[in-house]
Amino acid sequence: MVGGLLCCLSMMLASFCTSVIQLYLTVGFIGGTGLAFNLQPSLTIIGKYFYRKRPMANGLAMAGSPVFLSTLAPFNQFLSNTFGWKGSFLILGAIFLHACVAGALMRPLEPKRATSKSKNKIGVNEDSGLKKTHQKKSTCEQINKYLDFSLFKHRGFLIYLSGNVIMFLGFFAPVIFLAPYAKDRGIDEYSAAFLLSVMAFVDMFARPLGGVIANSKLVRPRIQYFLSFSVMFTGVCHLLCPLAQTYSSLVVYAIFFGYGFGSVSSVLFETLMDLVGAPKFSSAVGLTTIVECGPVLLGPPLAGKHISYQGKQKRDINIH
Repeated sequence: MVGGLLCCLSMMLASFCTSVIQLYLTVGFIGGTGLAFNLQPSLTIIGKYFYRKRPMANGLAMAGSPVFLSTLAPFNQFLSNTFGWKGSFLILGAIFLHACVAGALMRPLEPKRATSKSKNKIGVNEDSGLKKTHQKKSTCEQINKYLDFSLFKHRGFLIYLSGNVIMFLGFFAPVIFLAPYAKDRGIDEYSAAFLLSVMAFVDMFARPLGGVIANSKLVRPRIQYFLSFSVMFTGVCHLLCPLAQTYSSLVVYAIFFGYGFGSVSSVLFETLMDLVGAPKFSSAVGLTTIVECGPVLLGPPLAGKHISYQGKQKRDINIH
């Protein structure tokens, strides 16, 4: 709920901005903080509510992103043309308030009632329990309550984290550069932008489908292999992308890319929960997202730098 309020506040303040620096502070810092507050609880609560059909629930929960990815661009254009950029920021802020409603629906589970035997044990150990509660925890113990750094001794978590760092260097770059790549191939601006809508539309159905597949008896015990296959499938799609020279071939690429992107997204955090367990999942998500911020921020600029360098090389060759 706090995340929804921060996102709404960021959009409202952005409507009064007069410089790009102010937009960085409002939309970037305040809005980014609000989105971070929304992400972790929404992922953690699924693990508390579901177990048997948890992969399916994760897939359905992650399906909301591509819905807005495919509709937000034309919706923003409509708002900007109708209400201006200030009015569009205010309307987007009101839409963000729906996160507060979602947060209100995330009710904590009731603790299990203690049996008569456990009540007797509680009565016998009451004095010792009271003594323990009065002992002050150290600063490290208090921090470790929210970020369990013992996970860095977990071999499976370290392999998962290192793989994610490498993957996220290029995970979002194709989404950013797909439309410019199409325009570089001589495709008009609107058709190039439509490729993102095609990718997002396929992604919207691939995420719940990936959750259904991951929830099957054959795949769920081997969900790490399913994630690895999805990452490899997406990587092969990107390797074959340079072969797409026509608009129809780029549409085919966008379809396969959307399916691979959705499959990875649907089981990414489910695999993490399967590795570390539900009790440590909240800390694992926090540590993972902190470490992943670096490659997510560096990936697109590095890709853009590489594209600029390749373009300069081609120009030099043509001159010579």
